[in-house]
Amino acid sequence: MTRQMEGMIGLIAAQTLLGTIGLCVLESGADPVSVAFYRCVIGGLALAFYCLWRGDLAGLMHVPRRTMLMALASGVLMAGNWVLFFEGIRQTGIAVATITFHIQPFLVVMLGAFVFRERLHAVTLMWIGLALVGLTLATGLTGAEFGADRAYLLGLGATLAAACLYAGVTVIAKGLTGLSAPQLATIQFLTGALLLLFFSPLGPTALSPEQWGWLGVIGLIHTGGVYVALYKALPKLTTPVIAVLLFLYPASAVVVDALAYDHFVTARQVAGLGLIILASLAVTLKWGFRKSAVIA
Repeated sequence: MTRQMEGMIGLIAAQTLLGTIGLCVLESGADPVSVAFYRCVIGGLALAFYCLWRGDLAGLMHVPRRTMLMALASGVLMAGNWVLFFEGIRQTGIAVATITFHIQPFLVVMLGAFVFRERLHAVTLMWIGLALVGLTLATGLTGAEFGADRAYLLGLGATLAAACLYAGVTVIAKGLTGLSAPQLATIQFLTGALLLLFFSPLGPTALSPEQWGWLGVIGLIHTGGVYVALYKALPKLTTPVIAVLLFLYPASAVVVDALAYDHFVTARQVAGLGLIILASLAVTLKWGFRKSAVIA
């Protein structure tokens, strides 16, 4: 088996598994804060053992102070992102929340232009505009249907806020040096666990065995297992292949929502997801950038 094929199998498995996390969140019956807390605890410990096995754990003692502070800050953003995303799933459904969340690559582009003074091309704004049209179609918030119920709108707001926080996590990670990806994720998750410890309504004894099962899957499989698979897969693949395969996550989520809860997306929502995917690929692969004027 070739190196690229190994990477593709790993990335396909990881992205497909991520599409099932919403099912576990809903079936656990736990509130979003508690789910995020136990995901941080279980996933953080799993990655800490992975770092120990790799020999990376001791290296955390020698991380520069500024780098550690930025990593801790990204952990706070990561925890908030998960709480808001899980709330979005609870209020809007797995498919809509996952599709909405995938607007975050464009937020990364905008935030990166502001933080790192990266050049912003005119064509980028065109692709972002197309993605926003796709988001409008995917969420059903067209002019005639803007009378969605309050819970649905709050869920969309929570998901968009989660995407903003995750964009912050991505931008911080981009500017960090001296930390491997597993080390950074370990810091983020354990930071989130410490933060959410003070807010989680459900203590360990309040959870039923069934809830522990669902939360264990989220922590061990969707967090520890998926992250390790991604660490191993991504270096083996080219950017175009990664850009395409990353959208197996929302596609998987749409299928899971339909099979588990009979939440079938409409043709308009599929078109919206298609526009978001198209725009994301265009920005990632820099379609039309050479001929485009620079805005900033």
